[in-house]
Amino acid sequence: MDERRRIPFSRWLALFLIIGVPVALVVWLACLGDYIAPPVAWGLGAALLGVIGLFTLWHTHVAWGVLRRTDEILGREHRVGADWDALTMLGELGATVERLRQTLLDEKGQVALQSTTADAILNALPDSILLLDSRRQIARANFSARKFFGNDMIGRDLSAALRHPAVLDAADAVLAGETGLVAADFSLPVPDGRSFSLRVVALPAAREDMAAVLALHDVTALRRAEKMRADFVANASHELRTPLASLVGFIETLLGPARDDEPARTRFLGIMREQAARMSRLIHDLLSLSQIEMREHDHPADPVALGPLLRDTAAALEPQAKARNMRIDLQLDDSLPPVRGARDELMQVFQNLIDNGLKYGRADSPVEVRLSRIGPDWLEVAIRDHGEGIPREHLPRLTERFYRVDSARSRDLGGTGLGLAIVKHIINRHRGRLVIDSEPGQGSTFAVRLPLTGRG
Repeated sequence: MDERRRIPFSRWLALFLIIGVPVALVVWLACLGDYIAPPVAWGLGAALLGVIGLFTLWHTHVAWGVLRRTDEILGREHRVGADWDALTMLGELGATVERLRQTLLDEKGQVALQSTTADAILNALPDSILLLDSRRQIARANFSARKFFGNDMIGRDLSAALRHPAVLDAADAVLAGETGLVAADFSLPVPDGRSFSLRVVALPAAREDMAAVLALHDVTALRRAEKMRADFVANASHELRTPLASLVGFIETLLGPARDDEPARTRFLGIMREQAARMSRLIHDLLSLSQIEMREHDHPADPVALGPLLRDTAAALEPQAKARNMRIDLQLDDSLPPVRGARDELMQVFQNLIDNGLKYGRADSPVEVRLSRIGPDWLEVAIRDHGEGIPREHLPRLTERFYRVDSARSRDLGGTGLGLAIVKHIINRHRGRLVIDSEPGQGSTFAVRLPLTGRG
């Protein structure tokens, strides 16, 4: 017999005697008192002793096995002494069971702590995490997932939260036994058009209530940034290609048919100078926009008085105003406090906006520049022209790169399509706001609101 299963004879005999002797004594006394006939007493005694023997054998075997097993669970060497009697072994069995109970309680506490820690880690993740059971129902979800899909999805099928075929196919494949990571990309057109990268993997110790984990990484901002970069490169290439093509064409003409044509050469060189200047302005604006975008989250905090700055800006643009028989009408209040910002960048903002007012306003009309206070925390510079105005449907897109309401007119006036984009990013860097209001035939107003130095 295996040593681990062998029951010491002495322990069995001790237990047998403890129980058997009193029983035998009772039968013997009953026989002496003539309550039981001797043959019956002998038979009854033998039967009872046999039953007691089997009972004590089984009891000792169970106690011995339980002690060995509990010691193994507790990681201890088997400590049952060879000289232990039955009562000692039973007492040790009770103590061991109590230690086992306490150990299980401690382990249960550790499991609860680990579960709480895992929940905290999952809730701290920015990605949406869903835990699925074997029936594809959502068993658990972290904070990000509940925020996006709602709290009522627990216990429901995955399709109740995400009906996209790519998601359901990936989850079904993993739950059907596919090993490894299953990945997919998909987009949700509603409510606001978002793109996700999906990862589904089976849990290593799969249970009925926890079979797979599904992670959703929101790549909407990345996809939009990629599209913006692609559009930017395409638009910039287009804007540069047109003047370059003109330059190449005029150079070939000057080297060929117009080689000795003085009037044509003079006219072509003038056009080439304009196209070169246009490319120079475009490159300058591209570099300015790139630099401003790099610094957009670095908010300047120097105090800047807007009254003197607007006067300097108007003086620099006075020749352009006179060329169109226009004037810049300043309505300034020098008692207003300064704003937080970078003076050169703010001058660039107001120079662009006043310059646009001069370009698109009617000849002989003023461009009005008004500085005023809006509430306790903001100053506003409103620049109004008296031009043809802008249809309402174009207003939300005016600050997009290369967006033009009238492309031909904008190019004729020397615009690069980047001026208002630069204005928007500078204002964002200053934690300000740009408000545009326009009606066809009524002119346009571009209002720049900037926080005061004491705000925040």
